[in-house]
Amino acid sequence: MRRITRIATVGIASAALALSATACGGKNSSDSASSTETGQKSAAIAYDIGGRGDQSFNDAAYAGLEKAEKELQVKGAEAEPTEGESEADKVQRLTELARKGHNPVIGVGFAYGAAIEKVAPKFPKTTFGLIDDASKTGPNIANLVFNEEQGSYLAGVAAAKASKTGTVGFIGGVEVPLIKKFEAGFTQGVKDTNPNAKVLSTYLSQPPDFSGFAKPDLGKAAAKGQLDNGADVIYAAAGLAGSGAIEAAATAGKWAIGVDSDQYNQAGLAKYKDKILTSVTKDVSGSVYNLIKSVQDGSPQSGEIRYGLDKNGVGLADSNPEYKNMAELQAAVEKAKADIIAKKINVKTAP
Repeated sequence: MRRITRIATVGIASAALALSATACGGKNSSDSASSTETGQKSAAIAYDIGGRGDQSFNDAAYAGLEKAEKELQVKGAEAEPTEGESEADKVQRLTELARKGHNPVIGVGFAYGAAIEKVAPKFPKTTFGLIDDASKTGPNIANLVFNEEQGSYLAGVAAAKASKTGTVGFIGGVEVPLIKKFEAGFTQGVKDTNPNAKVLSTYLSQPPDFSGFAKPDLGKAAAKGQLDNGADVIYAAAGLAGSGAIEAAATAGKWAIGVDSDQYNQAGLAKYKDKILTSVTKDVSGSVYNLIKSVQDGSPQSGEIRYGLDKNGVGLADSNPEYKNMAELQAAVEKAKADIIAKKINVKTAP
């Protein structure tokens, strides 16, 4: 029976953790024994805003952990974020996971950067994975980063080819440098394909407000605004909030482009899948699995591990049969992919 420990910070004022374990078949257990006590190897991931079930970024990380559980026989532990949490909450969460003996401990998202920078030196024998941030480094920190702008460029090519109005939309969850990479690549891909096309850009929140990654209603409202202004293809890089944008586009009979995971295949979006033209994929699951495996093999990864088009670390999904029927669109995407890999196209990382 596989068990996954789920940990959530319940408030820095109380300095306590709420611990629970979920067993197969939906049974609950209070078993929270550490890996050092049980002797079983374990790995942990601490989720980004939105948590598991976002149909996107966090779910991709979970898929990597799940694969490691099945193929490497490691015990997986998960830690959920709490709304409005502080930096101290993240430090506490990572510290608790490391103290339990989990190795590696992986922070899903750049929001964990400062916390990992503080915690990693205190546990030199534990490998810490940091997804989407290469700025916080250390001998036991593996920076798992992606060329999001490259995948987004391909989405821009596809959007320009699929659009009938010549107006497409980009929705970013929070206006931070990482999401600006998505916007930059998408806009460049659109304009390189159709110089006369119009790109509408909307951000759902500004830091330090990160609700733009967590609230589908925000994505839905933003998408409706873009649809009202003529957009007929909408690409959202907004985590859980992006599901609202997909809903709005699909309900209006327009195209949506997913992000991080192949959202055409996400169960929670099945109602709208026919209008999910494609998704910009990031091999977050592969990066999580590879890091866990490196630790289990005794040669833990460290430093920057970059995933780009050349390694299929980012890409464009083709699960939707409608996408496969668009021969001209596919040809344009494949040419753009080849040109990026051959360095004939230099994709911008900022608008």
